[in-house]
Amino acid sequence: MRRHASVFQLPRRVAAAVLAAGLLPLCAAAQDRVVLRQSGLDYHVLGDLKGFALELRGREIEKGLEILTLALKSGQPAPPPRFTLRWAVPSHDVIGQWTTSRHLNKTIRPDWAGSRLQASMFAREAPLSCLFGGDDRNVLSFAVSDALNTVLTAAGVREEDGFIYNEAVFFSERHEDLAEYTVELRVDRRRIPYHRVLRDVAEWWAKQPGYAPAPVPEPARLPVYSTWYNYHQSVDADVLLKELAVAKELGFDSIIVDDGWQTLDTGRGYAFTGDWEPERIPDMKGFVDAAHRLGVKVVLWYAVPFVGKNAKVAAPFQSKSLRFDERLGAYVLDPRFPEVRAYLTEIYRKAIREWGIDGFKLDFIDRFVADADTVLEARGGRDFASVNAATDRMMTDILAELTKIRPDVMIEFRQPYIGPLIRKYGNMFRASDCPNSYVANRVKTTDLRLLSGTTAVHADMIMWHPSEPVETAALQLLNILFSVPQVSVRLRESPKEHLEMLKFYTAYWNANRAILLDAPIEAFHPAANYPMLAAAGAEKRIVGLYDDVAVRWDGGASRLDVINGKSSSDVIVAVGQDRGRYRATVRDCRGRVVRSETLRLDKRLHAFGVPASGLLALEPVE
Repeated sequence: MRRHASVFQLPRRVAAAVLAAGLLPLCAAAQDRVVLRQSGLDYHVLGDLKGFALELRGREIEKGLEILTLALKSGQPAPPPRFTLRWAVPSHDVIGQWTTSRHLNKTIRPDWAGSRLQASMFAREAPLSCLFGGDDRNVLSFAVSDALNTVLTAAGVREEDGFIYNEAVFFSERHEDLAEYTVELRVDRRRIPYHRVLRDVAEWWAKQPGYAPAPVPEPARLPVYSTWYNYHQSVDADVLLKELAVAKELGFDSIIVDDGWQTLDTGRGYAFTGDWEPERIPDMKGFVDAAHRLGVKVVLWYAVPFVGKNAKVAAPFQSKSLRFDERLGAYVLDPRFPEVRAYLTEIYRKAIREWGIDGFKLDFIDRFVADADTVLEARGGRDFASVNAATDRMMTDILAELTKIRPDVMIEFRQPYIGPLIRKYGNMFRASDCPNSYVANRVKTTDLRLLSGTTAVHADMIMWHPSEPVETAALQLLNILFSVPQVSVRLRESPKEHLEMLKFYTAYWNANRAILLDAPIEAFHPAANYPMLAAAGAEKRIVGLYDDVAVRWDGGASRLDVINGKSSSDVIVAVGQDRGRYRATVRDCRGRVVRSETLRLDKRLHAFGVPASGLLALEPVE
C-alpha cells in the first residue's frame, strides 16, 4: 500500500518527517488549514481543535480507493471540537450528487449553499456523498464510518475555479466529553457504475464493528396490506378482516395496522399515546387469531418515543423525558434512563406474548435527539451521557428480546431512519410518505435499494382514486416493483379491473421476487429520477421502463421482461448481439395476452407496441 503526505505551513524538516511517516499531526492551537496528500488529493483540516491533537493517516486499498483514518486525542476528557475535513476535485463531467436525502433532486449545489449540507446520525440519513457523471459512472464518492454521531457531509461547486469542494464536518452538535475519537473516511474515485460504489459502501458499513445487519425473515419479504391511507385512525377489526380475505386472495401475506388501534382519538396527535392499550380493537388477540386463520400476519404501529400528556403513564415518565412537544401534546422519552428502555421493551414483548402479533412498525425514532437544553452527562438516574448511544443500546436490546420470543419478528423503519446502524435492528426499510405519487415512490425505493444490502426494502403504501383508469392505477404498482409492495386501498370497494390488475402483477412479483428483490439493482440516470431500472438472474433480465428510452440488451440472460411503466405504448429494445428466434408475448395490465408472435432478434433496434402498464416477455424458441 502506498502512503504519502504533504504538509503546507509547517517547517520543512517537520513536513519531511510527516511525509516519511504517512500521517499528519495537527497541533492543538492550529486554526488555519493544513494538508494530507493522498493519491493526488490534498485534504485540508479546518477548525480550532481546542487542546486536542488530530492525526490523519491514509492508505490505498486499490487504485482509486483510499481509506483515511482520523484520530482525535486529548490528555483528559473534554468537549470535542468542531472540525472539517475538506478536499477538492475538478468538476469534470459531474452532473449530480447522490445522497440519502436528495430523492427527487440530485443536482450538484454551489459551495456557498446551505442546502449542500446533509446531516446524518444514528436515526437520520447516512454519512455519504456520491458524485456521478453523465455516463452513470462514479466520479468521487466518500462515506464516513461513524453512523452514530452527527456528521455533516457536503459537496459543492465553487464558481470562481470550477472545482467541487467535498467536506465532512465532525462534532457540529454538542457532544459529551471524550479523550479519544477515531473515524474512517472511505474515498472512492473508481470509474465504475455509481450503483456498484453504493453497494460496496453498504458492504463496508456492514463489516464495521457493531454494525452487522439483522437477519431478514421471510415474512418481511412478502407483499403487505396497510391501513394508513385507506382508513387512517378509523380502523375497525371486522372491516379489516373482510378486507384481509380479499387481500390474501390477491397475494398479500401481512397487514400493518397503523396509527389508531391504540386510541379512540382521531385528531392525529399523540396526547393519548404511550399506554399502548388496544382501545379501538379491544379484542386484539381475537383479531390477530382471525387474521392468522386467513394466513395473514399482523404488524402493529408504535410511536416509540412518545408518551402523551393524557396517557396513564405520563406522570412517572414526564421526569424521564427529553422534552415536551406542545404541538404533539406528548413527552419525548429519554432512553438514557434504564426505566424507559425497560418499559418500551416490555410493551413490545407483551404484544407478542399476549396478542400473538408478528411484527412492529416502529415510528419516530429520529425524535430521540439531544437539544440545546439536554444535559450530556450520565447522572440523575441516566446511565448514558449520549442520547444516540442510549437509543442504539435500547433498539439493539429490543430486537434481541423480541427474537427470543419470535425469531422471525418483522421490524419496519421508514425514511429518514435508514442508515447503517438501523440495519442492526430493522429488517424492513420503507420509503417515506408519498401518497399517490408513483414517481416519488420509485425514486425513494430505488434510493433505499442502492444502499440497504439484504435489508428488505418496502414501498410507501400505494393508493389511487377508485375511479382511476386501471392502466393509470397500475402505474402506482409498476413503479415500485423492485421493492416489496405495500397497498393501501379499500379492496372490497375497488372496481373488478383494479383487482384483476393487482392479482396479476402481485403474482408476477411473487414469481420473480428472486430477481426483483434479491438481484443487484441497476438504476440508470439518477439525475433524471431513474427512468429505467433493471435486475437480472441467471436466465432472465427484468427491466422497468418509466420513460421513452431504449432498453439495451447485450449479453447475459437469455430471457427479457420489459415492464412498460409509462403511458405511451412504444417500447424499443436495442439488441446487442444476434439472438436467433424468439417468442414475443405482450400482455395488458390485467394479464390478458394482447399479442404473441415469433420473430428473429438480430443485432439492431426492435420496436414493440406494448399497452400502457403492460408487459413484454421475450423468450427463446427452441
